[in-house]
Amino acid sequence: MRLVDYLDKGFSIAPDAPCLTTDGETLTYGDVRALAGRIANALSACGVRPGDKVAIISGNDPVAFTCVFGISRAGAVWCPINPRNEAGENRELLDLFDCSVVVYAPDYGSLVSAIKPELPHVHTWVRLGQPGGTETAGSLSWHEFLDAATSSTDIDEPAVDDLAMIVGTGGTSGRPKGVMLQGSNLEAMTAITLMSYPFAGRPVYLALAPLTHAAGVLCFPIMAYGGEIVIMRAPDVGRFLKLIEQHRVTHTFLPPTVIYMVLAHDALETTDLSSLQCFWYGAAPMSVARLTEAIQRIGPVMAQLFGQTEAPMMISTMAPADHFNPDGSPAVDRLSSAGRPSPLTTVAIMGADGALLAPGEHGEIVVRGSLVMPGYYKNDEENATASRFGWHHTGDIGYLDDDNFLYVVDRAKDMIITGGFNVYSTEVEQAALSHPDVQDCAVIGLPDDKWGERVVAVVQSRPGRHPDPEQVVAHVKSRIGSVKAPKEVLVWADLPRSRVGKVLKTEIKATLLGGGEQPG
Repeated sequence: MRLVDYLDKGFSIAPDAPCLTTDGETLTYGDVRALAGRIANALSACGVRPGDKVAIISGNDPVAFTCVFGISRAGAVWCPINPRNEAGENRELLDLFDCSVVVYAPDYGSLVSAIKPELPHVHTWVRLGQPGGTETAGSLSWHEFLDAATSSTDIDEPAVDDLAMIVGTGGTSGRPKGVMLQGSNLEAMTAITLMSYPFAGRPVYLALAPLTHAAGVLCFPIMAYGGEIVIMRAPDVGRFLKLIEQHRVTHTFLPPTVIYMVLAHDALETTDLSSLQCFWYGAAPMSVARLTEAIQRIGPVMAQLFGQTEAPMMISTMAPADHFNPDGSPAVDRLSSAGRPSPLTTVAIMGADGALLAPGEHGEIVVRGSLVMPGYYKNDEENATASRFGWHHTGDIGYLDDDNFLYVVDRAKDMIITGGFNVYSTEVEQAALSHPDVQDCAVIGLPDDKWGERVVAVVQSRPGRHPDPEQVVAHVKSRIGSVKAPKEVLVWADLPRSRVGKVLKTEIKATLLGGGEQPG
């Protein structure tokens, strides 16, 4: 399926049903389909042909998201660009992806002005919305763009090689990479979603997380059922809770750090969450203590997903029911897992020599199946590395237990070697997060003359609490022993996070290596 086929499927179910709702205004499936058709015609008039790359630089916005389906209708390739990236990284991504058209929100006019002169291959820049913000010379207004369409016949082109989107990965270890995702990859993701999680009736999905990431691709299975997508333009935990109650939201997704904020919010206890069927969490490990709290306070609706850009969202899944034992009690021993390999993927644990390891043995998590990308765009070297021994290599260290539950113990790059021992940062974080005064935690390794690396925990306090570093160290020692316990605990008012809510350990490490303390 192409991306636009999910929109067409929803339209076929109920053309007048709500599709995209933002700030109290709703576009029906018919509205979104008609606008997507106009966008496809306008792209064609600008010279876009099947296989061409079209980028969108925008926050959460219903018209920007509708452009995704116009791009697909024209047979072009969607390139979502994170507007919070540094200007240089976005310029590099647009160049790497060979983008010919860029659609951007007015709020990012200054970003476009900074990178536009260095991107001569982009022949058309389109500015969404009404005049205002930073004007950019040489850009078409939204109305000029739509009015340029000359064809009265709907464009409906097939994708070239089934390529649906190219997504940039972070450039922390070198030049950013472009993950190619085909329609078949997203079709596998959608099928797994519908097989693994409850969809009772027409769903209502609340998108607080960026639509350029997980929150966006999770819209496709919702649309296949003709569901409504409620879009939040900006993160606001209090408003998030209000919208669940107001719109009778059935499905939503948040990374763990934002769920911790939900659990700390005063309005949680008085909010009616009874409509929720599935509250997805993922993108980073979640504290077992906080997950247990979420099950008790939000409801028996928590649902884990584990994936990565290269194998979107659904390498393994854990439905709400899997969080409980047969007697109805929380399955605490299982809550630290990432669920079982999903129905359409094969997951194994591999040693450095390519041998597959037995249950309980730690190694790299590797994957096969139609969920996995065909490769990185124009990067044969990285493709060879990622697909060695005939499996896709995730870069995550983990193990499978005897019941085939997958446990992700760390990113390979985040493992700390201290005094000759391997210490997994996520294990230390889990122990620290069980302390009653700790809201969030990041564990890193810093150079040390004695230990090689010393374990350092940077914690964020819960509202109204003041964690004592020595008590946190003692708490961690009591759970996982002194070898793995942090040699140092720092208390920061907040932790730096990406736009998708992940704690940025690279920024924390850079700050501490630079001799600083809490940023800002």
